[in-house]
Amino acid sequence: MAERSLIVEGRGPLGEGNGDVKPGRVGGRRARPRFRGDRRVGLLLPGLPQLLAGRMSAGGYSLALWTALLVLAVLRWERVRGAPTGAWDEQLALATLLLTLGAIWLWSLRDLGKGREPLPRSRDPWSFAIQSFRGNQVALGALLVIGLFYLAALLTPFLAPFDPVAQGSLTTERLLAPSLAHPLGTDHFARDVLSRLLYGARVSLSIGLIAVGIAVTIGTVLGAVSGFLGGAIDAVVMRVVDMVIAFPRLVLLIAIIALFQPSIFLIVVVLGLTQWPHVTRIVRGEVLSVREREFVEAGTALGFSRLRILGRHVVPNILGPVIVAASLGIGDTIVVEAGLSFLGIGVQPPTPSWGTMIADGRNHLLGGWWISTFAGLAIVVVVLAFNLAGDGLRDALDPRGRRGPP
Repeated sequence: MAERSLIVEGRGPLGEGNGDVKPGRVGGRRARPRFRGDRRVGLLLPGLPQLLAGRMSAGGYSLALWTALLVLAVLRWERVRGAPTGAWDEQLALATLLLTLGAIWLWSLRDLGKGREPLPRSRDPWSFAIQSFRGNQVALGALLVIGLFYLAALLTPFLAPFDPVAQGSLTTERLLAPSLAHPLGTDHFARDVLSRLLYGARVSLSIGLIAVGIAVTIGTVLGAVSGFLGGAIDAVVMRVVDMVIAFPRLVLLIAIIALFQPSIFLIVVVLGLTQWPHVTRIVRGEVLSVREREFVEAGTALGFSRLRILGRHVVPNILGPVIVAASLGIGDTIVVEAGLSFLGIGVQPPTPSWGTMIADGRNHLLGGWWISTFAGLAIVVVVLAFNLAGDGLRDALDPRGRRGPP
């Protein structure tokens, strides 16, 4: 133990200089700094011990989020107290608030207990991908922005100051500029823009996530089966993919939605069913490469069924490109949904969405610029964050774009 502690300080076992081990490293691996706070501090203020130990990002973000959620609970105590007997979205917001507070608290205490241990350097490819992604500050920042947007969407019943569809006085509260009473102003129907922006985030972000989930599920299944089995099945699946891709997506969306009554459910299904061909092509290409490798041949020689080889050995090895495609696809889906809502064939009033808010403000760009501006900025920030996070995931999951294990 004494020898190990001397190595941590950068000296050899006899107190001599050790040129192979840098200060703060154990066996060439970076060691976590010692915490200067005790567990009682972590119990009261999660993240503060890490902040005092010099881990500004982890400690600062967790402490700031913990404090912000507590302040929100205090300021909206009446809503929080009435949430258990309220609507489903209020119950979901309460569960999100409690789970987030508990997760930050548990993470801080667990991390505090590991404060004297060296960071592990696993040779597992997924562990290396996570470590590579953590080294990309831009991608981490984008992921943080995405997480904050989804957290705000889940906590909307506590964050929104007003009902998003409630109209104020059209004579005194119409087209009010941003102020303390209305931080983002009001629209031409005297509705609070901030409340509509928050409730619109629930719609736009949920549509993007669920639609991409449908597309990725269908595309992964069809692409994996098509690439692994080949033959007539591969030919049929690829011809269907080519046929769907041949139609312009926006025109196809408009045609399908025009035939039915527009609703959120229809938009989610249509967006998901028009995006799967691209995922299918990506998965099929990866499966064609993986199925020729030695572990697949070994499974075949051992008598494993095709379903077992495909589900337990092939699909887990092609998840990297699928995850990247999903992260990039969510941003694209949010833009498409906003475009449909802007054209009036997406989410229907009075349900707020970012696309409908932009459409509502297009006739008031001079006297009420804030109606469209903040919704447009929200779309830009979210889509940019998803693209940056997707680029970071692609670099982390691509073994040719990052360093291998030492």
